[in-house]
Amino acid sequence: MIPPLFFVLFSVWGHVDNKVLTLGLGSAVFCVGWFLRIWAQIHLHYRLRVKKILTTTGPYRFTRNPIYIGNAIILLGLCLVSGIFWFLPIMFVYSVLIYSFVIRYEEAHLENKYGAPYEAYLAAVPRWIPRLSQQQRQHAPDVLQYLWPSVKAEMYNLLYLLPFLAKQLFF
Repeated sequence: MIPPLFFVLFSVWGHVDNKVLTLGLGSAVFCVGWFLRIWAQIHLHYRLRVKKILTTTGPYRFTRNPIYIGNAIILLGLCLVSGIFWFLPIMFVYSVLIYSFVIRYEEAHLENKYGAPYEAYLAAVPRWIPRLSQQQRQHAPDVLQYLWPSVKAEMYNLLYLLPFLAKQLFF
């Protein structure tokens, strides 16, 4: 995702110069993506030293890829903060294309690792567009114990925001 991020960071062509809109809306969209990643991390434990299991709780009961959806939302938020609004559809399509390749690879790996339970999960939960109905709430034991470790594991995402904030505030 680095090439399009560098483009919107250094581009000034078609720049929107409304700081309330760019900083307010962009930061809000960025935070939605970041919070989605934290919620997913609480259930997935990807960067945590915990035995990995097939995760079907939390946001994973609505969509198979909440972290990638969170990433795409973060990227759209960074476009907004940069003031390059016209690049939003390009960033969206770029994210979908890149993550589609990654997801296909990961799904093949997970199918080999978890077998039939994962195949049932694939059939029940959509890849991209969350299905908000028909999903039974499953109890995820002790998810709150993973809240702070998950926030810490996702703090690095805030570093992406810093150069874009600097662009808006100082240039």
